[in-house]
Amino acid sequence: MAQKPSIPKGTRDFTPQEMANRNYIFNTIKDVFRLYGFQQIETPAMENLSTLMGKYGDEGDKLLFKILNSGDFMSGLGDEELLGRNSVKLTNKISEKGLRYDLTVPFARFVVQNRDKIAFPFKRYQIQPVWRADRPQKGRYREFYQCDVDVVGSDSLLNELELIQIVDEVYRRLKINVVVKINNRKILSGIAEIIGEAEKITDITVAIDKMDKIGLEKVNEEIASKGISQEAIEKLQPILKLTGTNAEKLNQLKAVLADSEIGMKGISEMETIFAFCETMKVQTQIELDLTLARGLNYYTGAIFEVKALDVQIGSITGGGRYDNLTGVFGMDGVSGVGISFGADRIYDVLNQLNLYPETSVEQTQILFVSFGDRELMYALPWVNALRAKGINAEIYPEPAKMKKQMTYADNKRIPYVAIVGETEMNEQKVMLKDMKTGEQKLSTLEEVMNAF
Repeated sequence: MAQKPSIPKGTRDFTPQEMANRNYIFNTIKDVFRLYGFQQIETPAMENLSTLMGKYGDEGDKLLFKILNSGDFMSGLGDEELLGRNSVKLTNKISEKGLRYDLTVPFARFVVQNRDKIAFPFKRYQIQPVWRADRPQKGRYREFYQCDVDVVGSDSLLNELELIQIVDEVYRRLKINVVVKINNRKILSGIAEIIGEAEKITDITVAIDKMDKIGLEKVNEEIASKGISQEAIEKLQPILKLTGTNAEKLNQLKAVLADSEIGMKGISEMETIFAFCETMKVQTQIELDLTLARGLNYYTGAIFEVKALDVQIGSITGGGRYDNLTGVFGMDGVSGVGISFGADRIYDVLNQLNLYPETSVEQTQILFVSFGDRELMYALPWVNALRAKGINAEIYPEPAKMKKQMTYADNKRIPYVAIVGETEMNEQKVMLKDMKTGEQKLSTLEEVMNAF
């Protein structure tokens, strides 16, 4: 007996109906991106490991899927290397490429390679799958789509405002209630400086970014395990527990970070962003969250995370400013800021809340049932005429019992069925049936078109 086929853990198949739902998400997001002047690009699924490694921190590097070199990838290895079992050294010898971990680093590589072909500031969006060798769990997959929108070549905080407006508009259209969590890496750097652990900024941010998942006590334990003094950890506690409005939190931080130039610059940036949002009357709730760190090393300014309010799931959008990212590819002085919509998590949220529209643009709108060759030949010009008008139409391809054809229409959620018999052909009409109400009406081609 043949073994039942399966797919790798952390990946999913999608049925036609599920794809219609996913495309509803992609099309909604694309429409909003275009509204703000962003243009689409694509990059390869695989990149050179030299492009990817070292951009996501030690934890990110471990989650990269590596691709074995083609051909006899073991040919260049000696017995000593094999017996040494040093996975890092072996990987460097047998793998030169990897699947992309996100869309931001490939985008930075794209900008550097195509600097002479693009105009700055360059506003791009990209909707493609990414891969992470993570432990699969609810809301976390090994293969998933990101919908990224970035602008590079501009230092203006108006870009941060537009990204928040895009979040506001996308989730308004999708009818998902969200909160935008926002922080600034300069504020976090200032905090590390004030508590006397400036060189440990990465260790501190990686730890406090886990606050929601593991709680304050475990975060403190992780910080301590990185060699950070107990005195510094105690100084950190009241900062992490700040409460009040966004303005009140910033005022409290001004007192704490008064001696940190970088910390005060971060506070000034946040005040400007909040003022922009107030001027533009952004409806979505925006909350300054000092525990938000987004562990990726390349963020340098404002950082964002979006949480759904009505569903228990991780962040569904995230991003921030990354002033120095293109520098690692030899192009200094290009500032960038962007956000990524997690399409798979958004899909799960819409499924749980049942927020999809009743009909889809991809759905067949009318099915012509077929009882024989004469009826088939009569229906074909009708189908052709409807398609010419942009109406999704199909004809059942072979004669079958009425029940079977109606079941087919029900299973595909086709709203109308056109029935052709002797009477209909004699009158140059069809019997148009509304599958939702059950109502039937003899209709001309023009009347069928008007139904849509």
